[in-house]
Amino acid sequence: MHLLPYWRLSGFYFFYFAFVGAFAPYWSLYLQSLSFNALQIGVLMSLLLVTRIFSPAVWGWLADHTGKRVRVVQVAAVSGFLSFCGFFWVESFAWIFFVMLLMSFFWSASLPLMEAITLSHLGDYTDKYGRIRSWGSVGFVFAVIGIGYFLESVEIGWLLWIVLALKLGIVIFSYQIPEKEIINYATGLHSVRQICMHPAVMAFLFSSFLMLFAHGAYYTFFSIYLVEHGYDKGFVGLLWAAGVACEIAIFFIMPWLMQHFSLKHILIFSFACAILRFLMIGQGVEWPIIIILAQVLHAATYGAHHIAAMMAIHQFFQGRHQAKGQAIYTGIAYGLGGALGSVFSGYTWDWLGANVTFFISAVAASIGLILIAWKMKSFNN
Repeated sequence: MHLLPYWRLSGFYFFYFAFVGAFAPYWSLYLQSLSFNALQIGVLMSLLLVTRIFSPAVWGWLADHTGKRVRVVQVAAVSGFLSFCGFFWVESFAWIFFVMLLMSFFWSASLPLMEAITLSHLGDYTDKYGRIRSWGSVGFVFAVIGIGYFLESVEIGWLLWIVLALKLGIVIFSYQIPEKEIINYATGLHSVRQICMHPAVMAFLFSSFLMLFAHGAYYTFFSIYLVEHGYDKGFVGLLWAAGVACEIAIFFIMPWLMQHFSLKHILIFSFACAILRFLMIGQGVEWPIIIILAQVLHAATYGAHHIAAMMAIHQFFQGRHQAKGQAIYTGIAYGLGGALGSVFSGYTWDWLGANVTFFISAVAASIGLILIAWKMKSFNN
């Protein structure tokens, strides 16, 4: 543990999620300023997730094939920075679509590989993962609050320059991270297909798909939803930050939780909170206290779920399958689940309204909870 590059890993997470903190809450507002409608915005925002269906698999295979996971992260970071510059040139839907697709292809490569790299550096001390990952949440909070208030006094176009600077930070820290030798475990002798066909793994992956599908409307339209109901952008930023602050807290207490509860029980709890959260957002937007409490539940619906998911993937896919396992999880959950949730919410938002859209999210989370409780009976930490 004394050789753990704690601050270098933490710095990468900080800038990576500061980028997310700038992009997730505010990019839809920038797209709205370009006069795109709800469906167009839903399609464009889904590209960040669509590329996660196939991009991590491509980069994960390349990383496992070459054994140079950090080098692949560096190439992806530089390429993502350069492709983002395309947003400064043209504002047509077709061009924005193309640039977002290109940037997302490179951006999607980094996190699954970084998760595998970080867990490899941690070795037998995976309970320390939350402390490193929490710096990503700190970066998110820093960006979402600062940018929210900054955009109250400047044009939304300034968001482009802010995000470009954060992308540069990702590039810089990608060159500070040392490579870690991949250790082959006995379970690494099984094929990826054999691992994925295990009932517990199948149940876990499909439930993860449902969790991210349920979050599709939240990540795409939450800021627009609040602004349309009279919330100012600064307060919207605080709401996003409040959720992530609770997420940071859960990261630090997860080692204790994992000692006292199985991963299955933690996952069930996170899905139960997701059901409640989306019902509160859909039905309680007129009451700020309800929305604040819903954001507190982010600690469970993202924080606890994410840590439990990372530990599950680390157990299921070991040795030479680590990067591929992260890629499969990212592709199915964040890629397929998140993209379908984003596009689907784009249709239902205009057709059925916000209340019904968030109710559908709650239903998806309910199915995920039932699946885990039913099919993952033997899945313990």
